[in-house]
Amino acid sequence: MKNFFRSIHLYLSLAAGLVIALVCLTGAALVFEKEWMQTIYPERYKVEAGSGRVPLDQLLSTLQQSKPDAKVAGLRVYGDLTRTVEINFTEEKAENSPKEEVGQAKGQGGENKKGDKGGNGGKGPEKKPQMNQAYFNPYTGALITTSKQRNAFFTNVFGLHRWLLNQDGPGKLIVGVSTVFFLFIILTGIVLWWPKTKKVLQQRLTLRWDAGWKRINHDLHIVIGFYTAIFLFVFAFTGLAWSFEWFNDSIYKLTNSDKQQPEPPLSLVQEGASTIGFEKAFQVVQNRMPNAEFYTLNKPKEAADAFSITVMPGNARHERDTNQLFVDQYSGEVLKEILFKDKNLGQRVRATFYPVHVGSIGGLPGRVIAFICCIAGFTFPITGVILWLNRLNKNRKKKEKKVLKQRV
Repeated sequence: MKNFFRSIHLYLSLAAGLVIALVCLTGAALVFEKEWMQTIYPERYKVEAGSGRVPLDQLLSTLQQSKPDAKVAGLRVYGDLTRTVEINFTEEKAENSPKEEVGQAKGQGGENKKGDKGGNGGKGPEKKPQMNQAYFNPYTGALITTSKQRNAFFTNVFGLHRWLLNQDGPGKLIVGVSTVFFLFIILTGIVLWWPKTKKVLQQRLTLRWDAGWKRINHDLHIVIGFYTAIFLFVFAFTGLAWSFEWFNDSIYKLTNSDKQQPEPPLSLVQEGASTIGFEKAFQVVQNRMPNAEFYTLNKPKEAADAFSITVMPGNARHERDTNQLFVDQYSGEVLKEILFKDKNLGQRVRATFYPVHVGSIGGLPGRVIAFICCIAGFTFPITGVILWLNRLNKNRKKKEKKVLKQRV
């Protein structure tokens, strides 16, 4: 029976090993993307806290003066008093320009707030407007710099991770199928690892660094494989949500939940009335939900639309544990409030997939585990191929010895 599982393990690994290694390596790089960006460009994210904050509408006015073609999409205000205010905008001239960067730090960019929906790894025939980010000191109102929402390096890493830089082609399907293969590879690997005796169990739980290179390679594949198997299985399983629509649909079917999001409420259009602006909308929501990790305010696109504001509470269990409020853009009245706990089971389960996928649901220790497991996942196709070649060489030598004995 083990020969059957060994064959499945081997052939699936040979078929998808390269893609699995690439997805694991890029996944490891993305785990600490925010920390890398904040370390390389601390001036974009950190300022010295002051006594009073400049109104948000004044920051927008400063951006408009600096970039007349800027079209603001929204902004984010952090509860951390030392964080900058980030404004998202598009710029038509920048889209047609060969320049990659504007501001003080050219050639680089900021982080993607949504984490799992950003980046333009593959270039399709229809290009969406490039989202840029402006960083402001909330106490002085000074524009620190502007950049692409995600820097070029991490955009490519993300594109490789999700669709092999071929978003509009078969890349997404290849990643999805390879991920399914990876799940079976992990399961068959556990079957093959399973020991028959306590002595073998001890051997398969311990790395022998004092042994020869073949034994070390064996342990790196089998021992490390056992310790990381459950985590890699969870990371791969949750990753299917971004590859297959049927997988997403099954979440709602299994939880007997409605996938459709409720229609957002509309503002009561008042003839000749002026809109309240970002500052007023922010004050309304901050008074209603104080001490949040961040507030993301999206600008109404139409005259009848409302401000859509996402709030991550200070006691949130993960970054997708957020509440959403809709504020009338004329009166400032809160039209609707959708708390995370009030969402249906399917929506809450689906929202946890991203923090589970990247390990952030376990805080910093969880992301460290995710990073280590992804690095290990990158090495398994390499150590596995070496094991396979060593076994082929060993079998060849056995056959040669057998032939020699028969001749003698």
